[in-house]
Amino acid sequence: MDIEALRRDTPGCAHRVHLNNAGAGLLSEQTLRAMTSHLELEAAIGGYEAADREAERIGAVYADIAELVGGRAEEVALFDSATRAWSAAFSAVALSPGDRILTCRAEYGSNALAYLRAARRTGVEIVVVPDDESGQIDTAALADLVDERTRLVAVSHVPTSGGLITPVAEIGRITRAAGVPFLLDATQSVGQFPVDVDRIGCDMLCATGRKFLRGPRGTGFLWVRTEALEYLEPHAVSLKAATWDGGRGFTWNGGARRFETWEMSPSNVLGLGAAVRQALGVGLDRIGRRSVALGARLRERLDAVAGLATHDLGRQRCAIVTATVASLPAADVAAALARHGVNVSVTAADHTPFDTERRGLPPLVRFSPHYYNTEAELDRAVEVVAALARTAA
Repeated sequence: MDIEALRRDTPGCAHRVHLNNAGAGLLSEQTLRAMTSHLELEAAIGGYEAADREAERIGAVYADIAELVGGRAEEVALFDSATRAWSAAFSAVALSPGDRILTCRAEYGSNALAYLRAARRTGVEIVVVPDDESGQIDTAALADLVDERTRLVAVSHVPTSGGLITPVAEIGRITRAAGVPFLLDATQSVGQFPVDVDRIGCDMLCATGRKFLRGPRGTGFLWVRTEALEYLEPHAVSLKAATWDGGRGFTWNGGARRFETWEMSPSNVLGLGAAVRQALGVGLDRIGRRSVALGARLRERLDAVAGLATHDLGRQRCAIVTATVASLPAADVAAALARHGVNVSVTAADHTPFDTERRGLPPLVRFSPHYYNTEAELDRAVEVVAALARTAA
């Protein structure tokens, strides 16, 4: 991996130490060119006309995403965010009073709110599976909890507020054996390390373009296993999703695109496609090894500083590192890092509410390096927070 070449192709690397890839990764020149060239075409000939001219390239994005996650192009639907993609999948699952949804403590806050709303509206039971001693979901407990009332197992691959990697392949083995649908939120994992839907065994997977894939904001996608279409009923219906039969009925269109609605941004879609192709070109195995190694280095260096503590759980950990710095509020630490040209973010209690119920942690500073970051950039960030800790002591 030629890190310097990758950094030259990433304009933001010249201006900031960007350790906020779990928020939004830095765009490459390739992605920028894909987006701006289409916007220029729209300005020159018209939006519909530009989309028609680039229809083949736009259509190829489905195949690129399918290659990224190990599926087929007809199993991919495009959205303007992972939240909408996840919601399209979740709302397509028929729920009745007495049904159970099993999830994990690391589940994302928006997903948790959707479960609570479903419980309020339909009377389903929300079961948060306990963690094991490492802090990840206890898969043995999950297997014991799956029963005839279980309608869905839904978890986050990587939480938004920590470096834990959920053992999703083991969850997939359990759900396949029980015949229970498995919805995976891969928002923080796709683009950070290899994600293969067949190895995992999930039935639905959602992800965003803006994080570790380094695509534009306003992009997301949903992958749906073809067999799952038999029991999923999309909540929204549009002329892109279904075909009118000429009378008082309609039929759903084939594949996952029945979950899409008409409007999307072609420039964003082409930018997403460019980002996906770049990730495939670099190689997700190599990206994953380097990103995880950078996270481990950063976590080890932070733990070695007096007054600093990291809070990541699980047996396997990724590039996301969460920490507290002495008694300083996380927002103050993030602001100090920003003054030194270092981008990070701050977690909040409602980002992972089921985990907050158990650990009760304060807001944390979230560092999230990616493969184009350097070891020197990590050291710079550690130096800044170490100085803050010494001052606060």
